[in-house]
Amino acid sequence: MLKQNRFWKRWALACLAGCIAVLIWQGVGAQQPEMVHPLSPLTVTEIETAVAIVKKEKSLGPDVAFPDISLREPDKETVLNFVLGSPISRQVNITTIQRRKNVAYDAVIDLNKKKLVSWSEISTGQPPILDDEYVLLDKLAKSDPRWQEAVKKRGINDFENTIVDGWAMGMMNEKEKADGKRLMRGITYYKGKDRDNYYGAPIEGLMVTVDLNGGKVFEVIDNGIVPFSKENFDYDEKTLAPLQKSPSPLRIKQPKGNSFVINGNEVSWLNWKFRYLMHPREGLTLYQISYNDNGKERPILYRASLSEMVVPYSDTSRAWAVRSAFDVGEYRFGWLSTPLEPNNDVPENALLLDALFADESGKPSVTKNIIGIYEQDSGILWRHYDFNTETFEGRRARNLVITTVAAIGNYDYAINWIFHQDGTLEQKSELTGIMLAKATPDVSQSHHGLGTLVAPNVEAINHQHMMNFRLDFDVDGKANSIREMKVATVEKSANPYGNAFVMLETPLEDEKSAVRDVKASESRSWAVINPGKKNAVGATVGYMLMPGDNTPYYPNEFADSRQKGEFATHHLWTTRYNPSELYAAGNYPNQASSPQGLPRYIADNQSLDNHDLVVWYTYGVTHTPRPEEWPIMTVHPAGFKIMSWGFFDRNPVLNVPKNRLHD
Repeated sequence: MLKQNRFWKRWALACLAGCIAVLIWQGVGAQQPEMVHPLSPLTVTEIETAVAIVKKEKSLGPDVAFPDISLREPDKETVLNFVLGSPISRQVNITTIQRRKNVAYDAVIDLNKKKLVSWSEISTGQPPILDDEYVLLDKLAKSDPRWQEAVKKRGINDFENTIVDGWAMGMMNEKEKADGKRLMRGITYYKGKDRDNYYGAPIEGLMVTVDLNGGKVFEVIDNGIVPFSKENFDYDEKTLAPLQKSPSPLRIKQPKGNSFVINGNEVSWLNWKFRYLMHPREGLTLYQISYNDNGKERPILYRASLSEMVVPYSDTSRAWAVRSAFDVGEYRFGWLSTPLEPNNDVPENALLLDALFADESGKPSVTKNIIGIYEQDSGILWRHYDFNTETFEGRRARNLVITTVAAIGNYDYAINWIFHQDGTLEQKSELTGIMLAKATPDVSQSHHGLGTLVAPNVEAINHQHMMNFRLDFDVDGKANSIREMKVATVEKSANPYGNAFVMLETPLEDEKSAVRDVKASESRSWAVINPGKKNAVGATVGYMLMPGDNTPYYPNEFADSRQKGEFATHHLWTTRYNPSELYAAGNYPNQASSPQGLPRYIADNQSLDNHDLVVWYTYGVTHTPRPEEWPIMTVHPAGFKIMSWGFFDRNPVLNVPKNRLHD
């Protein structure tokens, strides 16, 4: 799932961070010696202090690793009632792995008190995969005689030109579950001497499993030789020459500068205001999203982030059935976010921001240019031409985009939050990268339907990407309810001409009744309302979740990925707010001992009427590959919108001024 040299890049960045420790605030690189808000990002000093405290309090040993060091978010009431300049409580979450002891712990460190306040063993699964474990996997596999023999049988003697790519365990048998070992699977690829893209040359049938904490090979499985492609599938400009003719330059200029203002980690743009953090697990996380309605700042969402993503593959062999990546909980989506390239990842007017993480040794590490924020043209905002008077009124729209891109092995995922002038918040994901391929004897199209032959001896396997977003709504306050909205044809007795249809609203009164699915035949959507607030016509104010394209989850009830990722089996879940419930598949889906996450969260079936609500929305992409997507696929977009539903008294952008050329 990850290129091996990423470990060394991260190591270099960690060393760099030690030399430039003044870069303690993500986004600007200017030193901020005092915290200004409870949700301000961790600093170098805070990370170093927290690590020092846990090492002092617990005898961790030299082999300790830190999969997660992140801000422990303050109590919601504390944040909502915070007054600038008042004292701030700062706590840090730390996850540790003690390798020789084969044990992992979650810790909470109170920076104000300089003490460890919580220490608990992790028993429900394993922390996510670490960078240096990919290096260990490669080393252990290549030194194993069974792996060497299997590779030689396939005519490969240059082991240095192979890659053993790491995967979390996925489906496990009883032998693998025994003794609670921290395991990892390895899939071998032939890289060759002059190729970077090795995903087109998988050594099919060969799978190695290693005991990471024990430092030894657990098992090698060789199901026999399958021909693999020796073709070069690289996609750099040199390989692809001659290139197409370049189009004329398209320039995006803002001669008067950006319209947004960043103060610490708070962003203000036109009527919008929000905060952002880069979390090592979730990636880009937004907080306290509000809209200024005629001088009144009105809250909409307290927190919004990618909670989990599961990617199951449909090949019937066990070597493929075990591949069901949980990209947030097993691989740390935020940590795998990559620097953005101007004019390619983001337009030339984008402001690029940095983020401060802690690496697995506990050292602060600055990742440069990891967040992009920019304004973009968005077509027509509103218009009307009156033929009677031959007059025109119209306005041009623009959006604010904040984005990051994570590279999870072969796939790349852009996560975009797009703020529209009219109060709409759009989430848009862009899926690209390299499809996961299987070596096959076929040189012309096979007909079993589990994948598509994209090149001779290369079959891209059918799969899905099911992404869950956690949306903590606070629509004009915390006391909210949720309704399902659907459209239906009016009964014949009340519909004499057959043309009438109505929109029906149904309250979802408790957590179990609020497990719902998209249904196109009903134009189904959902609205989070505030029963205590009314608009000008006496209706309750609210915000609706408008689905985009979606899909059912296809693995059946026996599939391990379905049992562990039950969140993907329904598109909408709603829970009462609980600050400890952050992840749709639970805290530790890697080698999970039992299903966790949303099914557990709703087990007590709490009332949803007039309470602080969290909506969990899952959307999916069912990918049946096309040859046109090989060797690298063009972007496949997916997402949803959060739109006002009676929140405003009328069109909130009527008074937007016209764009004029001289501006």
